[in-house]
Parts: sequence; structure tokens; C-alpha cells
Amino acid sequence: MHEMSIAIQIIEIAGASIPDELKGTPVEKLNLKIGKLSAVIPDSLVFCFDIAAENTAFEGSFLNIEEIPVRLKCLSCDHQWIIEEPAFKCDSCNSGSIEVISGRELDIESIEFQD
Repeated sequence: MHEMSIAIQIIEIAGASIPDELKGTPVEKLNLKIGKLSAVIPDSLVFCFDIAAENTAFEGSFLNIEEIPVRLKCLSCDHQWIIEEPAFKCDSCNSGSIEVISGRELDIESIEFQD
């Protein structure tokens, strides 16, 4: 389960980004954007995050995950579309010359602190 190593990295990166004046303030929510092509299972990440967050500023915080759909762009006709199933050809002109323009993200969007 690679979600544990991802959870640990998220905590390390997010923790390092907390300004000095907020260090020690409990984190209420950590907002992520995760692309559907990232190979991350959101429920597994939440489970691992809760374990990895013990004894950190993130202990007890809510991990909010926004899943980003896979968006493709045809390099032949510039058509863009979102796919649900792995079918990598343009649904407008049937060209196989495409580019993945979203769906691989794993971004920390924001950290919300308790008042």
C-alpha cells in the first residue's frame, strides 16, 4: 500500500509550509486535489493519513480530497473531453494523438487551522 508513504510525505510537506506564527495551532482540515490517474485510492489515503498524523499538528484533522477527472486534449483537432473509462482516442475526430491535460495531480491545496 503506497498510500502510507504518500500520507507521510503529505504531512512532511504540509508541515514544512506552516508559517512560524501558526506552529502549534491544531490543523482542522487539509485540502488535497488528487487526479484519478494518480493511482491513489482516496479511502486508503485517508486511513493512512489518520495513522501517520498521530502526534503531529495534523492529528485529528480532516483530510478533504477533491478528485480531479482525467481530461484529454486531441493534438489533431484541439478537442478536450473528460474520460471515465480508459479510451485514449479523440471522441470527436478519432485521432490517437492525444495529451493528458489533467488527472495526474496530487496537490496540497490549503491547510485550515482551528480558531
